[in-house]
Amino acid sequence: MGYKVFIDGGHGTTGLKIHERLDQRDDIEILRIDEAHRKDLDAKIEMTKQADISILCLPDAASRELAQAAPPDVRLIDTSTAHRTNPDWVYGMPELAPGQREKIRNAARVANPGCHATGFILLVRPLVDAGILPPDYPLDAFCITGYSGGGKKMIQNHEKADREAYLSSPGQYGLTQKHKHLPEMVMMTGISQAPAFSPIVGDFYSGMVMTVPLHTGMLHGSPGPEEIRQVYRERYGEEKMIRVMDKDPEDGFIHSNVMAGSDEFQIFVTGNEERVLLLSRFDNLGKGASGQAVQNMNIMLGIEETKGV
Repeated sequence: MGYKVFIDGGHGTTGLKIHERLDQRDDIEILRIDEAHRKDLDAKIEMTKQADISILCLPDAASRELAQAAPPDVRLIDTSTAHRTNPDWVYGMPELAPGQREKIRNAARVANPGCHATGFILLVRPLVDAGILPPDYPLDAFCITGYSGGGKKMIQNHEKADREAYLSSPGQYGLTQKHKHLPEMVMMTGISQAPAFSPIVGDFYSGMVMTVPLHTGMLHGSPGPEEIRQVYRERYGEEKMIRVMDKDPEDGFIHSNVMAGSDEFQIFVTGNEERVLLLSRFDNLGKGASGQAVQNMNIMLGIEETKGV
């Protein structure tokens, strides 16, 4: 066997998906804790000491507790929101900016991004860095995602035989504008204020589309769709998991579940010379969660980063 990996919280949606990915690999040995000790902090700390990397798939409070108790040289990837804006942790998005991969490679603590944040940041950050999008632009964003993003309870509610009739329609949430991904969306893009963000749950298992509308007259240089598309090509041209699409989505529609089961991240720029839509389409369980965690693990271990994703 090769590297040893401990997954703490392997019974949740993200943890199970990571288990599925790593179980198929001959270069990874998954360390398994006795079921009777899976909530025993001391036992879990001992497992992290034995592992080359531990992946935390826990609620925020439990992740903080383990991270604080673990020795500083223990290598952790946290999939919760607990540490994403913590300056002592490296943000686990290799494509964020030049040098980010090297930071992840050398890190002891890596915070895996949120799914909505992933879709937003990879659209917005290049335009801010290129000087096209003013940091104080009053951004809006909306995202439709599969119900698996809500975890086990939401999955059960959608899939039970006697479910509520309203679950067949899209469900808008985050109505108080306090979505838990907003802090990282601001910090990792360099914008000066949070977007007005409207996430929506659809009646499908996985996949998502993030949309950021822009008025070109409020951008530096008033760029049209092709000029913005070229910024993405230059930024992500060497990336294996990001694909800048040359054509508009299928038949004038963009369907949110098309990338379910994939780790590819697609970028579309549609609209006209006055208004454009920035669109990212990917799997909330793939590049938005477990696929990103495995990509970060690979980088930290010096393995080809797309292996198993």
